[in-house]
Amino acid sequence: CSLLPVNTRSDLGLRLVYLLSASILNHSFFFFFYFFIFLFFDLQVVNGIEIYSMKIDSKVTSRFAHNVITSRAVNRGNVPKEVFFDVELPKTAFITNFSMTIDGVTYPGTIKEKEVAKKQYEKAVSKGQTAGLVKASGRKTEKFTVSVNIAAASKVTFELTYEELLKRQFGKYEMFIKVKPKQLVKDFEIEVNIFEPQGITDLEAEGTFITNDLQNVIQKTFSDKKGHISFKPTLDQQRTCANCSQSLLDGDFIVKYDVKRTTPDNLQIVNGYFVHFFAPTNLPKLPKNVIFVIDISGSMAGREIVQTREALLKILDDIKEDDFFNFILFGSEVRTWRETLIKATPENLDEARKFVQGINTEGMTNLHGGIMRGIDMLNAAHEGNLVPKRSASIIIMLTDGQPNVGKFDIQAHVKKAIEGKYPLYNLGFGYGVDYSFLEKMALENKGLARRIYPDSDAALQLQGFYDEVSNPMLTDVELNYPENEISDLTRNSFKHFYDGSEIVVAGRFIDNNQNSLTVDVRGEGVSMDFFDLKQEYIFGEYIERLWAYLTIEQLLEKRIAATGEEKENLTAEALDLSLKYKFVTPLTSMVVTKPEENDNQDGIADKPIEGMDIFTILLSLRIDGDPHFIISVPQKDDAICFNINENPGAVLNLIKDPVTGITINGELIGDKIVNNDAKIQNTYFGKLGIANKHLDLKLTVTPEKITLQNGNEQTGFTWLDSVTLQQEGLTLIINRKKNLVLKMGSGASFVIVLHQVWKKHPLHQDFLGLYILESDKLSEQTHGLLGQFFHPIDFTILEIHPGSDPKKPDATMIVKNNELTVTRGWQKDYRTDPTHGLDVPCWFVHNNGAGLLDGVHTDYIVSSLF
Repeated sequence: CSLLPVNTRSDLGLRLVYLLSASILNHSFFFFFYFFIFLFFDLQVVNGIEIYSMKIDSKVTSRFAHNVITSRAVNRGNVPKEVFFDVELPKTAFITNFSMTIDGVTYPGTIKEKEVAKKQYEKAVSKGQTAGLVKASGRKTEKFTVSVNIAAASKVTFELTYEELLKRQFGKYEMFIKVKPKQLVKDFEIEVNIFEPQGITDLEAEGTFITNDLQNVIQKTFSDKKGHISFKPTLDQQRTCANCSQSLLDGDFIVKYDVKRTTPDNLQIVNGYFVHFFAPTNLPKLPKNVIFVIDISGSMAGREIVQTREALLKILDDIKEDDFFNFILFGSEVRTWRETLIKATPENLDEARKFVQGINTEGMTNLHGGIMRGIDMLNAAHEGNLVPKRSASIIIMLTDGQPNVGKFDIQAHVKKAIEGKYPLYNLGFGYGVDYSFLEKMALENKGLARRIYPDSDAALQLQGFYDEVSNPMLTDVELNYPENEISDLTRNSFKHFYDGSEIVVAGRFIDNNQNSLTVDVRGEGVSMDFFDLKQEYIFGEYIERLWAYLTIEQLLEKRIAATGEEKENLTAEALDLSLKYKFVTPLTSMVVTKPEENDNQDGIADKPIEGMDIFTILLSLRIDGDPHFIISVPQKDDAICFNINENPGAVLNLIKDPVTGITINGELIGDKIVNNDAKIQNTYFGKLGIANKHLDLKLTVTPEKITLQNGNEQTGFTWLDSVTLQQEGLTLIINRKKNLVLKMGSGASFVIVLHQVWKKHPLHQDFLGLYILESDKLSEQTHGLLGQFFHPIDFTILEIHPGSDPKKPDATMIVKNNELTVTRGWQKDYRTDPTHGLDVPCWFVHNNGAGLLDGVHTDYIVSSLF
C-alpha cells in the first residue's frame, strides 16, 4: 500500500494519475486499478503528509481468504496535499468493498454493472473532474490506485477488501505479500489468521528482506485448526541501519501452510451450501507423454531463443525415465527432433540436449502446422501402443507472435483434432503475442494459457510452469454427486490431477437441512470407493461466498471460448452473481462518490481482462524541455526518454495520421546566446502546428499567440485570454497563461503547456510543451517521432551498472531487436508545475533515440509547419 504526496512520487504510473487530476480542487479524487498475486506496499512521507498506520488483516477460512487493507494518513501541512493509496492484488481475486473516511465521514463504494458505472464515470470525465487508467501491471497482480486531496490538518483512511481462493501448488497453500514501504511507518502490521476445519499440519512465514534481527519479529503459532501470523516491526527495526531513515522492508512476505489429510476428501457444509476439497496423496505417479511445440520464427531471435534453450535444458534434467517426449519446431516450416515420441532414456536425453543446444530461429510463424504435427504425433503414439496405456499426454506450446502462415480458423481445427483427448497448454512469450487467441484455444482443449514475461528470469518461468504439470497422478477425474440432492454445481470434471495440487467443487443442496453427501470419485488408472462425507463445522457465510466465487470464475472462463447465445447466457449469469455477491469482475465496476457542494466527483474500479485496457492510456506520451520525449510503457511501470538535437529552425514531424487527417509538427528555437564552448545547443519547441485536413482546420501555437484557421476564416487569441470554443469537430480551451486543450475530429486530445521565463533572462526563451491524451483515438497507421509509439513497445533492461554519473546508472536495453546502452535518469514533466516541473524517472536513449526510433531522427525533419 502507499500513501504519499504525488509531487515526490517516483512511480511514473502514479505521476500520470496526478497529471490527469491536476485540475481538480480540494477533496476531488479518482481511482483506477489492475489485478495480481502480491500485495504491494510503497510509500513516502514528505511535505507535511504523514502516513502513521498501515495494516493488512487477512482471515483465511477453508482456503478462502478475506483480506482488509487499511492505510491512514494525516496532512500536517498548512496547504492541501494529494495522497495516493496504491495496492497490487492477485489477478484471481475479486474486490468486494472499498471506502474512504475523510475527517470522520465515510464514503463507501457501490458495485454496479460495468456500463452503468462507466456512464457515471464518463460524466465526471466530461466535466474535467477526473480520469483513469485500467491495465494489468505485472505477472500475477493488478494495481488498484486511489488519489485524494486532503485539506490541511485533515486525516484520511483508506480501506479495501478483497476475497480470493488460495490455490494449492507443490503441497502448500501460499499467500504472497510484496512489501516495499520506502520509509519508516509508525504502526506497520501484517496479521494473518487461519482456520481450517481439517486441521493445520504446518505453518511457515518468511520474507526475502528478513534479517536475523527481523526473524524474531515474525510471530507464528498454530494448534489443531487455527494458525496465526503477526509481523509488526518497530520503527527502529525497520531501519537499514541504526541512524538511517530508510526502510529495510523491501521484498516478498510469504505465508505457506497445509492441512491434515486422513482421507483424500474433505466436505464442508453451511446453510445449504457445500464445498468439497479433493487432494489424494501417495498415489503412484503416472508416466507422461509430453510434446514441446516451440516457435522458432525470426521474432524469437536473440534473448528469447536463448532463454527457451536454457529452460528446455533444465526441463530435460527433470524428465523421468518412464516418460516419453519430443520436440516440434515451427518457423515457416515445421520440423521435428524425432519422427515419434521417444522414451526418456539417459542416451535419448543426451541426444535431446545436443538438439536443444542447436535450436536457432528462422522464417515466419506457422503455428497451425506445428501444433497439428504435435496432435498427429500423440494420436499415432496411442494408436500404435508406443506409449503406456495408462499415461498422461500433454502438449506445451511456446510462441511469441501471431500465426502468419495459413488463413483459416486455427482454433476450430485444433479443437476438432484434439477431441478432448489431451490438454493444451499455451505459453505466450512477451507482450506482442495474441494472448486472447492462445487463451481461448487452450481453454477449448482443457488446458490453460500462461504469459511468460521477457525478463531475465524467463527461463525460470518456463521451467516453473513445467514443474506444475510434471507429476500427473490421475487423468479424466470426475466427482459425481446425487443429481436429486444437488443443484448449481461448479465444475466437477478435470482432465488431469497433479501431485501437490487440489480439486475444489462447490454446490447447493436442494434440501437446506442436509448435512451429509455421498460422492463417487473416479479417475483413469484408479477407481475410488464411494465416500459418505459428513458435515464439518465452519463459521460464517464463507461456503456460500466461496461457491459464488468459483461459479463466477468458471462462468467467465467458459465465456472466453463461447459465442452467440451461449456467451450471452454465460454473461448474464455471471453478471447476476457478481452484483448479488458484490464482486468486482470483468462485468462489474465499483464506483466511489464523494459529494461536493455542487457536483459529484467519481472514481471507478474495474476488473480488467488479461492484456486489455479498459480505459485509454492518458498522458503517456509527451514532449517538453530540451526537447525531451517521454514514452510511458505501462506494462513495465516505467518510461523511455530521448532528446532530439537539431539546429534552431528545424521542423520535426511529431504525429501524422493519414486516416484521421491529423498532423502535428514542431519548430525548434534555441537559447538567446549560443555558447561556443557547448557541443550541443539547447533547443525547445517555439512553434507548434496542428492540422486536420478532413476538417480543413489549422492551429498555430507560439508562446505569444494562438491562431486558428478554419477554412478561409482566421481567428487569433493570446495567452492572456480565457476561452472555450466549441464547434463541429473541434473543442478549444485556453486556460489563461497556463495551457491549451484541443480536441479534434476523432476525439484525439492534446494539451499544449506554456513555459514563460523571466523576460530579461540572459539565455532562455519562452517555449511550449506537448502532451497527448486519448492516443487510441488515432489510427494504427499513425507515425512520427511521437506517433510511432502509439503502438505497443516492449523492452528489457539488463546488466545495470555504475555510469559516469554515480547517481545515474547505465544499463543494456533490448528493444526492437537492438542492444542499446541507456542511462537511468529523470526528465521534467511540466504538466502541473510549468515553473519547476516534476521529475519523471526514465531510461534515457542516447544519440537522438538511435535504435529506438524507426529509421534515424533526420527522417522526421520536414520543410514547414504545415
